[in-house]
Amino acid sequence: MSGPIRLGIFGWPIEHSKSPEMHLAAAAALRLELEYLRFGVPSEELPQAVEEKHRLGIDGYNVTVPHKEAMLGLLEEVAPEARAIGAVNTVTREAGRYVGHNTDAPGLVRSLREAGVPLGDSRVVILGAGGAARGAVVGLAGAKVGEIAVLARRPEQAEALVEALERVLPCALRAGALREADRYFSTATLVIQATSATLESNPQAAEFARALPIDSLPSEATVLDMVYRPLRTTVLARAEARGCRTVDGLGMLLHQGALAFEMWTGIQPPLDVMRDALHL
Repeated sequence: MSGPIRLGIFGWPIEHSKSPEMHLAAAAALRLELEYLRFGVPSEELPQAVEEKHRLGIDGYNVTVPHKEAMLGLLEEVAPEARAIGAVNTVTREAGRYVGHNTDAPGLVRSLREAGVPLGDSRVVILGAGGAARGAVVGLAGAKVGEIAVLARRPEQAEALVEALERVLPCALRAGALREADRYFSTATLVIQATSATLESNPQAAEFARALPIDSLPSEATVLDMVYRPLRTTVLARAEARGCRTVDGLGMLLHQGALAFEMWTGIQPPLDVMRDALHL
């Protein structure tokens, strides 16, 4: 390949993303010529922005909130795992065609296993019903957890997610309302916060955390928040106070990014270098 590998990430907002630091550090360690840019694009401008980058021949890119689901309709091809999840977070260029993938699901599972969290037969509660939540459901079902409850502010969204996936996944799925979280938290062994509610840019982050019945969780439960800015979210702070094990969002970011990097370059990146870049 002549010239640098041209990559980037679409999102809105996008300033908080640490993906550029992670991928550029890996490329430097491997002596690869690579550029990775942030593309801050509101939802209504996404189709035009994606079309422009494709026309210019970008080599690949990541997709973050709120565009993961919308990206399905903007690509020439979508891999089966991303189609099943209903969300794309990584796009590769293959023989001139742009193909959508999802590395969030395996990235989440790898981050939990790296943290020593037992997954087999666990009782999981997932907060949210968007693309990130769908990826979590598919990834954890593949890791053979015992059951998954999906909770959303609008329960019809959780019900739609479960209805779409329950016939094809090898574990029990339930849907519920976030306001009824207490009944699900009391028996949970793992809680996944898969919304943007705890982002530092969200003025309701503290209110969101206070509304969750964290004190109903068994003290031996684990809580993972996919958000990594801030690293210690309002939900993780409450879980720590409860005595629960907590896992921040950097591990998932690291592992999904490593999988994407390998798709783009054909090279396994140095995880330690990427991890150090995320902590800077």
